[in-house]
Amino acid sequence: MFTGIISHTGKVSDVQKMDGGKRLTIECEFAGDTHIDESIAVNGVCLTVVSFDQHSFSVQSVDETLRKTSLGTLEAGSVVNLERSLTLNKAIEGHIVQGHVDTTGVIKKIQQKGADLLLTIQFSEEFRDYVVGRGSIAIDGISLTVARNEGNEFMVAIIPYTWDYTNLITKKEGDPVNLEFDIFGKYIIQYLKNREKDNG
Repeated sequence: MFTGIISHTGKVSDVQKMDGGKRLTIECEFAGDTHIDESIAVNGVCLTVVSFDQHSFSVQSVDETLRKTSLGTLEAGSVVNLERSLTLNKAIEGHIVQGHVDTTGVIKKIQQKGADLLLTIQFSEEFRDYVVGRGSIAIDGISLTVARNEGNEFMVAIIPYTWDYTNLITKKEGDPVNLEFDIFGKYIIQYLKNREKDNG
């Protein structure tokens, strides 16, 4: 479990194909403090550390995850958002993020508004019920608030600090991003769908 508060970014140093997926090696400042089997969110995707040294750690991603997220587009040199698992003595400063990406979206527009940047994200129509104005959403693992939504697009406002200290600073229009919708909203929608089926 995570909070969507990105305290570190890392750089992909190596991508190796393996049977049924890929192995990613990521350089970051806390690599030497990790351990085997630790869960780390990489661009919002919960992955497991399989090896590490003082400078980098490696994770494996299966083909299914590569297809459903933007991890399949990563290459050596890509900057990624990193978040270590939530601990019981850590404040939940964002929102509850599982690291289970629901779908990917595409950055359609990046606009400057005062000091903030406004990102417009387009996503698949089938997920429109999961996006709520002023609701929480994780974009590449970053906990953000939906400022505006219409149809299969929504907008978020990014403060300068978040822009500068996450992988958003590397993004451009047309780039894919991982989306995880609010877990409580997903449970409510599933409950209502089940009730509708039972009453149908």
